[in-house]
Amino acid sequence: MTGLNKEEVKVDVEEGGVLQISAERSVQREENNGDAMHRVECATGRFSRSFTLSANARMDQLKTSIDNGVLTVTVPKDDLNLLHVVSN
Repeated sequence: MTGLNKEEVKVDVEEGGVLQISAERSVQREENNGDAMHRVECATGRFSRSFTLSANARMDQLKTSIDNGVLTVTVPKDDLNLLHVVSN
């Protein structure tokens, strides 16, 4: 995610516990060397990744941060030892 800031990265949790991370970047460089040359370069890129979260993921407590191009996504989980299924 080098070169992206937090406004360009989108993190969503979709129905069914799917974590969706996407970003789009558009860069335009212009070089003008008087009357001899005028050049404009445009570069765009888009990416998207999806991850299915476990059933015990606490999606309401999801936290994200981006620092020096590194995206960190923290998803707390319930302790599986505390989850018990009672059947008759």
